[in-house]
Amino acid sequence: MTTNKVMRAVIARGYGDADVLELIEAAVPEPGPGQVLISVEAATVNPVDVATRSGALAAAGLMAPRAITGIGWDVAGVVERLGPGTRGFAVGERVIGLRDLLDTAAGAYADYIALDASAVAPAPAGVPAVAAATLPLNGLTALQSLDLLGLAPGGTLLVTGAAGAVGGFAVELAVRRGLRVAAYADAADEPFVRGLGAEWFIDRATPDLAERVRGLVPGGVDAALDTSGGGIRAMAAVRTRGAFVTVMGGDPPIPLRGITVHRQWISADGPALAGLAAARLTLRVAGTLPLERAAEAHDRLGARGLRGRLVLTP
Repeated sequence: MTTNKVMRAVIARGYGDADVLELIEAAVPEPGPGQVLISVEAATVNPVDVATRSGALAAAGLMAPRAITGIGWDVAGVVERLGPGTRGFAVGERVIGLRDLLDTAAGAYADYIALDASAVAPAPAGVPAVAAATLPLNGLTALQSLDLLGLAPGGTLLVTGAAGAVGGFAVELAVRRGLRVAAYADAADEPFVRGLGAEWFIDRATPDLAERVRGLVPGGVDAALDTSGGGIRAMAAVRTRGAFVTVMGGDPPIPLRGITVHRQWISADGPALAGLAAARLTLRVAGTLPLERAAEAHDRLGARGLRGRLVLTP
């Protein structure tokens, strides 16, 4: 049981640069019906956290402007308490979860978080919390994007940003589904993405992505998953009446040549997350920082060049 009524949490007071992040004391949340209160051991720092803090999501109409905004989606920790009627979890159990509610005053950057049980799954067995926390948001985004594409085994797929957090999971999951993957990433990342199972590699410095892909896969790939903003350049590599999914903001490409175009918005899914946890995917941690250094973590993420995710450790 929780012994104190107060916890530490990182919030954004207004919107702007990383200096709007503030470590405050707040009441420990009470788990409601069907919820799980988690004692947070690790919370991942993701680009969506930066977009929330900067005000980009509010400006895009994805959330109502707030004076105080909770930050953080990914969490790994231990079940502290169950809300009324909650089933499927036990106090003391190690779990991972995803907060996919933007408009809240508290997020995963905290000592405790209350989540719907439907957004929580058992943690990967034998995996440290810091690594396990990198799975929910990015793993589910990759999984749900591949589900949208619906390719059969033997199908061909272009993944842009293949060495990124979402892209890496997408390559690995696609190969496990029997897909043939063309990975688009920096030249230095070729050994990594080939290690995930990519059949073809395209250097991001290549001047004409579509031409290069069509040289490898005559007629173009069956589908593309754009995790890095390739946009129309990536869609041009898809065959006529193929499929395209983007996880990026902004307007998706116009569906020319009969190509089916989707934008994937993440949604929490505990059963799917449990499947990912059992899949033993490649988890990458770029570094860890204590909760009070969340602003530094945001600045480091904004500087780009990381491989893997930064993780806060309350």
